[in-house]
Amino acid sequence: MATKEINTAAIVETKNKDGKLTPITGGNGDYTADSIKVLGGMEAVRKRPAMYIGSTGELGLHHLVYEVVDNSVDEALAGYADKIEVTIHIDNSITVIDNGRGIPVDNMDIDGEKVPAAQVVMTKLHAGGKFDTSSYKVSGGLHGVGVSCVNALSHELDLEIWRDGFTWEQTYSKGEPTSKLKKAGATKKRGTKVKFLPDKEIFTATEYNFDTLAQRLRELAFLNKGLLITLTDERTTDAKTGEAKTAEFKYNGGIAEFIKHLNRGKQTLHDKPIYMEAERDSVVMEIGLQYNDAYSETLFSFANNINTVDGGSHLTGFRQALTRTINYAGQQMGLFKDVKENLTGDDVREGLVAVVSVKLPQPQFEGQTKGKLNSDIAGIVQAFVNERLGAYFEQNPTVGRKIINKAICRVSWPTVLSACPNAANCSW
Repeated sequence: MATKEINTAAIVETKNKDGKLTPITGGNGDYTADSIKVLGGMEAVRKRPAMYIGSTGELGLHHLVYEVVDNSVDEALAGYADKIEVTIHIDNSITVIDNGRGIPVDNMDIDGEKVPAAQVVMTKLHAGGKFDTSSYKVSGGLHGVGVSCVNALSHELDLEIWRDGFTWEQTYSKGEPTSKLKKAGATKKRGTKVKFLPDKEIFTATEYNFDTLAQRLRELAFLNKGLLITLTDERTTDAKTGEAKTAEFKYNGGIAEFIKHLNRGKQTLHDKPIYMEAERDSVVMEIGLQYNDAYSETLFSFANNINTVDGGSHLTGFRQALTRTINYAGQQMGLFKDVKENLTGDDVREGLVAVVSVKLPQPQFEGQTKGKLNSDIAGIVQAFVNERLGAYFEQNPTVGRKIINKAICRVSWPTVLSACPNAANCSW
């Protein structure tokens, strides 16, 4: 249904002298059954792409890559992949390859028609193997719209699958198949290859930023110990070797290494990050934190590898536990003699660098871009952090005192400098 541009300059007021609303004119004024439009799956995505990927600018452009890569990471989480390759080609098309199980290729019955499962995954919204826990115990792609959205918003997409000893190929354009899924020969490889070119009719930005992609891929490598992710940019070559620019990400230390990366170049209060990991009630929690001498906090939260930029229940549980545990430990250590009230959340998070990552079956997010976790796990995370961080302070009282004294300094300095037991080390 077409839309017309409204001349806002011509709209001076919305009420006439009688106090009645003045209608905004446009169109023929008819509202009949002919006005109702039913958009098919791919057509709906192309008509309103921002509903699915956030925007049609740089954010949405890069989100296409994340959607495809997330599927590959899910294979790694399931234990079937350990390598993901991402390539930016000269024309700003993208290729993502993993060594997972490969998308299923056998036929499905869709409305009485036999359709390959791979084609269903690529062309049908809310289709995929992640709506229960039989194929993927933990997954970030829960709505079944990720790769099909990428397909819908691509001028061209080439799919190659290595499964059950054979290579399978199919091509698409703007979400529609341009060829049938065909068996292309025998192979010993296993996995999936997706190459796509974003549609310039959809996107206002069409050039990929290497650093933007590298940051997200680095995060995924930190969040998944031992997973190798490579990023190659064919648009840039080394002057000496003539080879394309390449970055490789693999971290056996996981989130502990992530914390060190975030604190690089900063003066830390304690040498090693505080690290804790456990699974409770089917929720896998991995948390790392370390304090530096700065005044701001740096806090990242993830759920099933998705960067929950708007936080959620896991972050709430962590913050509540951090405040409670530091206050309790400070009281036990006798550090609050000159402090009238308990430390606040802002007090205990000054200089904090932390990463909170949870993995759980069937998480509940807000929206397709999954910026906030709504699953009711705040209590689980809070109890876990209370226990582990409390035990850490008992076993490492020197580090505990440094962290707590930094927070006390924040409270004490504005009133009485002498009340700050760590005044000599405060750099305000």
